[in-house]
Amino acid sequence: MPSRSEPLPAPKLGEPYLLTPGPLTTAYEVKEAMLRDWGSWDADFRAMTKSLRDQIVALAGDTTGEFTCVPVQGSGSFAVEAMLGTFVPRDGKVLVLANGAYGLRAAETMRYLGRAYTLIDKGDYMPPRGDEVGAALDADPAITHVIAIHCETSSGILNPVAEISEAVYARGRKLLIDSMSAFGALPLNVTEIRYEAMVSSANKCIEGVPGFGFVVARRTEIEAAKGNSHSLALDLHAQWAYMEKTGQWRYTPPTHVVAAFLEALRLHAAEGGVAARGARYTRNRDVMVEGMRDLGFETLLKDRWLSPIIVTFFCPADPRFVFADFYDRMKAKGFIIYPGKLTVVDSFRIGCIGRMDEHVMLKVVRAAKESLAGMGVASAAPPEAAIAERAKLAA
Repeated sequence: MPSRSEPLPAPKLGEPYLLTPGPLTTAYEVKEAMLRDWGSWDADFRAMTKSLRDQIVALAGDTTGEFTCVPVQGSGSFAVEAMLGTFVPRDGKVLVLANGAYGLRAAETMRYLGRAYTLIDKGDYMPPRGDEVGAALDADPAITHVIAIHCETSSGILNPVAEISEAVYARGRKLLIDSMSAFGALPLNVTEIRYEAMVSSANKCIEGVPGFGFVVARRTEIEAAKGNSHSLALDLHAQWAYMEKTGQWRYTPPTHVVAAFLEALRLHAAEGGVAARGARYTRNRDVMVEGMRDLGFETLLKDRWLSPIIVTFFCPADPRFVFADFYDRMKAKGFIIYPGKLTVVDSFRIGCIGRMDEHVMLKVVRAAKESLAGMGVASAAPPEAAIAERAKLAA
């Protein structure tokens, strides 16, 4: 593959790269946008909020005005809870599709809400498929909604949301999508994949900073959702209605974060939008995975299931490999990686998203090689149990 001719600038303040699924490394221009104060009720900030909402709807592919964007203060999990609490009626029932920590968190959210749900738990990484979703819906006519995770970052798998959507709507049910770590880099066009609402966050593939999430929802659904919410602060219908009427957030907005996000959206558009952002992340993944495999590391997932968001690697079998030591060595070389979330075998994760390119990923591989040598690890090959675990996921 051809190399990028112009490397992206390194972090201006010299901080390490965040090889995580967000928060992530951001452009200096995004940080700089937070240096100015904004009045939350002022017309200038209301215009910023409108621009944010309009641009997100456009990124979702809506050209007919059927969808709207509702930002909500807090982390991504706040927005997920807001989506579930607003769009699922109190007498509704949710089929939660889980193959990692974030699907299980959605189920835990439903438990806290005190609303009916059932769970398909595929373990650490096996993807939920359309046929089993269809079978579950056929078996339980009380299910009104399905919640699916677009990219499950606890393993790095990209779940098959298109076939899940087909199964859901073939049976007259409704789909909600957690695209927290994928929206903005991976296609989720409302004209191609049907859903009622989708949730993501400022500090993921748009490359903003933490502070708010946002929901893209079908207008007819949010209009019908009045009175559903369990929460005053997390009521998306109330937030939407207030924004539509006044242009303002109901409660104090993260003004500086909104300013940073608008700059991140500008950079996103200048790069070439969703397709270009996804292509850079894919190149990051491919260069990094090839280099790590050359060192002897093995990925949890076969290539078919590898997302360009984050990649899980098995820890080496060599007893001299200690993840905490490896982490510290990588950090000292300028890279913060992520511990693994697998329950069966030891692993770690390396993110591909954020303001970085393939030139950075080559340095990541070099840092990993030097860290192994410093630990006296002769081979990065995983234990046989890890390979046996991977074999469960058919290519």
